[in-house]
Parts: sequence; structure tokens; C-alpha cells
Amino acid sequence: MAKRDYYEVLGIAKNASVDDIKKAYRKKAIEFHPDKNQGDKAAEDKFKEAAEAYEVLSDADKRARYDRSGHAGVDGMGGGANHFEGMTMDDILRRFGFDSDDIFSEFFGGGRRGGGFRGGGRPRGERGSNLRIKVKMTLEEIATGVNKKIKVRKQVACTTCNGSGARDSSAVETCSTCRGSGMVNRISQTPFGAMQTTTTCPSCSGSGQTIRAACNVCKGDGRVFGEETLDVDIPAGVHEGIQLSMSGKGNSGAKGGPPGDLIITIEEVPHEEFTREGTNIMYELFVNIADAALGAQLEVPTLDGRARIKVPPGTQSGKIFRLREKGLPALQSYSRGDQLIHVNVWTPKKVTDEERRLLEKLRDMPNFKPSPGKEDRSFFDKVRDIFG
Repeated sequence: MAKRDYYEVLGIAKNASVDDIKKAYRKKAIEFHPDKNQGDKAAEDKFKEAAEAYEVLSDADKRARYDRSGHAGVDGMGGGANHFEGMTMDDILRRFGFDSDDIFSEFFGGGRRGGGFRGGGRPRGERGSNLRIKVKMTLEEIATGVNKKIKVRKQVACTTCNGSGARDSSAVETCSTCRGSGMVNRISQTPFGAMQTTTTCPSCSGSGQTIRAACNVCKGDGRVFGEETLDVDIPAGVHEGIQLSMSGKGNSGAKGGPPGDLIITIEEVPHEEFTREGTNIMYELFVNIADAALGAQLEVPTLDGRARIKVPPGTQSGKIFRLREKGLPALQSYSRGDQLIHVNVWTPKKVTDEERRLLEKLRDMPNFKPSPGKEDRSFFDKVRDIFG
């Protein structure tokens, strides 16, 4: 089934502002969230469709690409049902900086069903902030995907108080403002009458508890700075600037609150021999005049070893050879780019006396006088043919 237009999915105009896009997505998230549509697979699909649309349209670069080329312009840059595979609906909302409890307090007049908190368990403290890091990748690693062990310094739960922030269990008491619920009701007068809203308790930040005596190590916060070594699986086909998210691997939350996410930005390491053009890679091949004129079998490097190519007699500078599927894989796709080999005929910068005599003999011979034909087009014309 063809994808719907992202602007149509969110119900906004193409000139919509960033705020308009955010408001439209929030509305769709409330409308189609599975907690409101129990067992409705169609609603879940629409929830993910709206998330896909928001991820593209809320990013200036992705939106510009989408406006120019439609869905083809952002394929492989994130989005799509598979992009959210393994993520809960809360994970998706959190990825975009939304809080599920805040959204649902607007709709249900109080947090989640089942206690008003995630998972229906005991109240939890303030959520931790997201952590952002950069990971360097070589083209060889991008070609195959890689598992990297990354050491990150971040806020972790205090082991002395198990993240509670209290000196001991007797130092914790029920919050007198919310009476342990973690939420408070507010009534405001509107033109339509009194309206009740439910928000996080300002006294206990939603934990439902207050601390009389703080932990000596974390001073009541429930967190300390530490290090964690993470196994990060980076898929093949990523590119410079793309962001990957690891749910729950960011900074720990205050006073036992849930952790934030780890946002990983990919940074490509420049390659000594190749340059990247999308999923294709370019290689500059230098051949001497004799090999170009007489033809030769030459060896060239690839991302997974070396390959031999045939240089036909009479090869001109600017000729481009193609090694099919020797480039990079497309992200979340089975397709693969090519390796393009750009021929440069090497002209000696210095010659010996013997070489000079030979070249003087060749200079006036008929076959050494330039006579370009239609097949000898400019390098830019050839590149246009390749990239279409």
C-alpha cells in the first residue's frame, strides 16, 4: 500500500509552522494511542503513521528533502513502521520529547488508568534527561553494521539509597500535598464553567513521597555521576548525522524516576581512498598513458577486498567504470549501491632524456592528435548519466 502524504496524515497545510506540526502530532497521539483504543490494530497503525510523519516534518532537513522528493527523499533516514519496531508507544512519545502522563491527563482528566502512573506500579520520580553522544564510523563498518562497546559518563542511580534519595526507609513519608498519589487536581473557571485538570504534584514531583532525611551520598537526589559500558548495535547503511535512540539508557531519573534515552549521532570518518555519494562510493584510479592506450588488467581496492578490472585500449581520462553492488547498503533495505571508478590518465611531471626522445617521435603521429567524438563527453555528463 502506498504511503499517505505526511501533511495529510497530520491534517496540516504544507506551510505549517513547527508549533502547528507539534500540536497536530500531539492531537493524533491522543486520538490513536492504544491505551485509548484497546485491541484496535488500525489505531495502533495510525499512531505509528503519525509518529513517522512527525519525525520527518519536525526535522528541517528531512522536511526539505520530503518537500522536494516526497517519500523517496527520506527513505533510509528514519521513519516507517519498521523504524519503531520493538518500541512501546511511550517510547515513541518520549523519543519526540512528549510525556505520556501529561498527554493523558489532558484527555482522561488524570494520568493513566490503573493508578495514574506508567505500568500501574508505585509512583515514580522525575524522569531523567536524554544523553547525547557521537559515535565515529568508518565506511567499512557502515558497509556491514557493527557492535560497539561505548563507555558513557552519566547520572546513575545512587547505590547507597537505591535511588530513593532517602537516608533510610524511615526517612520517607507520604507527601502531604497529594497524599501519595503523585498528582493534584486543579479547578479553574472558564466561560464554559468549572474545569478540572490533573497535574504532577509540585511538592514531590510525582513520586508521592517526601524525604525528611536525605542520603549522605547523593544529597537526596537519588543519583550520582558514574560510568556505564554499553553494547550498541549499529545497523549497516547509516550515514553522517543520522540519530539512533536507545530507550532508557540516558541519565537516571531523580528519586527513582525512569531514565531518559541515549541519543547516538553517527559521525563518518573520512576514508583514505573512497568518497561517498549516497549508497555509492567513488574511487579515483590513475593509469599511465601506456595502459590507457594499450589496455590493461588492473587491481583496485573495494570495501571488502580487492577486485580486478579491465581497462580497454584507448581509455580516456574521465571514463567511469562501475562495480555493481560494491557500494554501501541502504538503511533498512536489501538494496546496495555501486562502486564507481573514475579514470585519470596520468601525465608525467618530469621525463628523462630517453623518454623525451620517445615522446617527440609520438607527438606528431596521427593517432596521438586529439580527435574527440560524441562518446568523449565531459565528466559531468557521465556523472549525470550514472546518478540519473
